[in-house]
Amino acid sequence: MPNTQEVTILLVEDDPGHARLIEKNLRRANLTNDIVKAADGQQAVDYLFSQDCAPSLLMLLDLNMPVLDGYQVLERMKRDEHTKHIPVIILTTTDEPREVTRCYDCGCSIYLTKPVDYDEFSEAIHKLGLFIKVMMIPDGGRQETMYDKT
Repeated sequence: MPNTQEVTILLVEDDPGHARLIEKNLRRANLTNDIVKAADGQQAVDYLFSQDCAPSLLMLLDLNMPVLDGYQVLERMKRDEHTKHIPVIILTTTDEPREVTRCYDCGCSIYLTKPVDYDEFSEAIHKLGLFIKVMMIPDGGRQETMYDKT
C-alpha cells in the first residue's frame, strides 16, 4: 500500500488565517501528507505546470482569490491532459446553487462551503481530513490512497 507521503495536498487559499486553520485541522485528523500552499490562483497554476509539481496531487481550492480566481484555475487544469485527472475539492464561502453547478460543470470533485463559525469551520475541516485519509485518487493510471494502513 502506498504511504501517505506520496500524495501531496495543494492548498490554494488567499486568506492566511483560513490556510492555517485548514492545515491545523487536517493535521488534527492525522493527515501527514506534504502540504504545498498557494496564496492566489496564479501561484497554483504556476505550481501545477512546474517541474516541482508532485506526481500525485490533491487540490483544495478556494474560489474567491486575487490574480486568477478558483474558477479560472479549475478551468485551466481540467483542460490540460497532464492535470485534468487531479481531484479538486472546492472550499469556499460561496453557497449559491449556480456557483456549485458551475464548479461541478468545470470538473471539481467535491464542493464544500466553509462554515462562518470558527468551531464549525474547524470541525468541518477535521472531518474533511478524515475523508481525505481514505479516499482514492488517480495517479497516472494507477490508484493511490491517502492513508497508510500499516
